[in-house]
Amino acid sequence: MQKNFVLDTNVLLHDPEAIRSFEDNNVIIPITVIEEIDRFKKDVNEVGRNARQVSRFLDSLRQQGNLQTGIAMDGGGSVRVMFGLEFADRLPPELSAGKGDNRILAVCLAVRERETLPVVFVTKDTNLRIKANALDIPAEDYERGKVQLDERYTGTAEIHVPAATVNGLFKEGGAEVAAELSENQYVCLVDEANPSHSALGRFRAPSGRVEPLRVPKDPLWGIQARNREQRYALDALLDESLQLVTLVGKAGTGKTLLAIAAGLQKSVEEQVYKRLLVSRPIFPMGRDVGFLPGDIQEKLRPWMQPIFDNVDFLFAGSEGRDGRRTRGYQELMEMDMLALEPLTYIRGRSIPFQYIIVDEAQNLTPHEIKTIITRAGEGTKVVLTGDPYQIDNPYIDATSNGLSYTVERFKNQSIAAHVTLNKGERSPLAELAANVL
Repeated sequence: MQKNFVLDTNVLLHDPEAIRSFEDNNVIIPITVIEEIDRFKKDVNEVGRNARQVSRFLDSLRQQGNLQTGIAMDGGGSVRVMFGLEFADRLPPELSAGKGDNRILAVCLAVRERETLPVVFVTKDTNLRIKANALDIPAEDYERGKVQLDERYTGTAEIHVPAATVNGLFKEGGAEVAAELSENQYVCLVDEANPSHSALGRFRAPSGRVEPLRVPKDPLWGIQARNREQRYALDALLDESLQLVTLVGKAGTGKTLLAIAAGLQKSVEEQVYKRLLVSRPIFPMGRDVGFLPGDIQEKLRPWMQPIFDNVDFLFAGSEGRDGRRTRGYQELMEMDMLALEPLTYIRGRSIPFQYIIVDEAQNLTPHEIKTIITRAGEGTKVVLTGDPYQIDNPYIDATSNGLSYTVERFKNQSIAAHVTLNKGERSPLAELAANVL
């Protein structure tokens, strides 16, 4: 049945294309939403860009007709801007008409009163959905781009096969398995007669076979894989044919450390890439300390300290292999082999022949992830790491963040691979805390 969908401001700021996402249903935008969008239009961040895009789109519709009566959309349905303040007196006394959220609810009441089609309020604000429910107004979260938690692609599989198949993986350079696998999915082949006999590989769709991992036996900057998921990760991180790698895992599973070690190996040692470029979204955990003094590098230092810690750890682990004491990340930055940059200024850039690591990518929206990946020039590899359950961005969650979205969208692509790491290796305390707290 056709419906009237009333959109909240946060839906349009999250996805400026949301207006086009309701097929043949009617989209209603309260005038309060237009006012709130106007307050964001001068922001220089992603929210400001989205606000300007929404305003331009509505202005283009205005030129086609009257937004108050509705503009027909190509896929059916219509878009209109609606007033409803006269219904504010029908709100409970606790819901003041002076608050924007409550004026939006008043529009929902007006639509329900005046029109025969069912009304559905769409908002990403949890408390506002609760308010709507208390007023007997159906409310939903904006679901486009969400990934169901129980359907999230892990990038790995375990298959029980005959012993000959396990042996053939190395003797013949590959093995065929009777299972439905995705391109570049990592597989553990387990001997069905002897579970302790197993082999690790990666499925390649062109050949239809599982091929052995290509992980060096020697330590990589002083570290070695401690479990099979870390072996999978190193295989993906070191494979130059894979231009996008996503690593998901809880705290302490080694996502960032492995990515930096592989990046240093490929850029500093093998010089396949000109530079290792590392960035993180700037979201504080807890109360912010306010503005930071200094130039851009000094401002970035507190946010990038986890990266410095990992690089110093790798230098300490590899100390002495060239017979001298290394200075850590400062030496690499002076040699222009390591660069730390904020994501704020990445729009419009083209970045060729670099190994890019975006840490804490779960705090990015799908559109921000798209902006980052589309900056990759010729010969560039992009690695996204993060934990969808540790999100500091108030506008996304474990199912709608850019990292989860990218994992699902790039499944089965020949130049992309994904690994979910499960076992914590930082310390017994960190592993226990990640599981029980």
